[in-house]
Amino acid sequence: MAISLERDLIGYGAHPPDPKWPNGARLALNFVLNFEEGSEYSIGDGDGLTDSGLVEMPGSPVTRGERDLAAESMFEYGSRVGFWRLMRIFAERDLPMTIYACALALERNQPAADAIRAAEHDICCHGWRWIEHFKLSEAEEREHIRLAIESLERTVGGRPLGWYCRYGPSVNTRRLLMEEGGFLYDSDSYNDELPYYVLAEGKPQLVVPYTLTNNDVKWGTANFGTGEDFFTYLRESFDVLYDEGRTAPKMMNVGMHMRLLGHPGRASGLMRFLDYVKSKPDVWVCKRLDLAHHWLENHPYKESA
Repeated sequence: MAISLERDLIGYGAHPPDPKWPNGARLALNFVLNFEEGSEYSIGDGDGLTDSGLVEMPGSPVTRGERDLAAESMFEYGSRVGFWRLMRIFAERDLPMTIYACALALERNQPAADAIRAAEHDICCHGWRWIEHFKLSEAEEREHIRLAIESLERTVGGRPLGWYCRYGPSVNTRRLLMEEGGFLYDSDSYNDELPYYVLAEGKPQLVVPYTLTNNDVKWGTANFGTGEDFFTYLRESFDVLYDEGRTAPKMMNVGMHMRLLGHPGRASGLMRFLDYVKSKPDVWVCKRLDLAHHWLENHPYKESA
């Protein structure tokens, strides 16, 4: 199979468009909560291994192919405790967020699905399971997309309109999403601070880029040690974008994981940052679907001259 080497290394360049955020906001800020717990690789689901991604002890000492009960329980902490703590933190401040939902994870935790629906947080599908789509065949990936949509329709009462793979997509992902036809956008990109369009199969697809930078995964790589580290890094990122927003508004994403940020000491940094954001005027804290709708309505795709 021929692999396309086409890339866009230029993007908007020195003159990005004015996004025209609502009410003249200087910055659009989106918080994303990754709900993966219960959909990861596991012996019980026939995968032949226990997933140890983003847990407290990376590099499990348990022999591959055997159940790692410690890692399993660290995942369980996220859905049993961390999720509810983070939901309370956002509810107390009346702020929205987006749920990157692995469909099987919510299927196995209906109380959490009900809480997300009641809070009116939006859903961006994070796959049927928390697995790498670039390891799937085209037929397998098409089936996973179908299963995910049908599952989320049952658990949260509606199909997802956005999509994001674990780490990165396959070479087929975007084409398969467009083939399915019901997605407004995907977030399988880390290359910009504004949404943009790509052409796939001759049709435009909206991309709302994500980030692994303003993201609690840095606890898993030892870049962060305390809640203060998280707060400081987010504040510094926010301050630069907020200042730039006087003339060139952008968007900022913050990625969160229940089994990481849901712990008390780490959550303290999130609380401080949310309170800091609320003290600043002209910030649009929004859902990911809000970003997609805004871009589609205010910056529709235009054919190149």
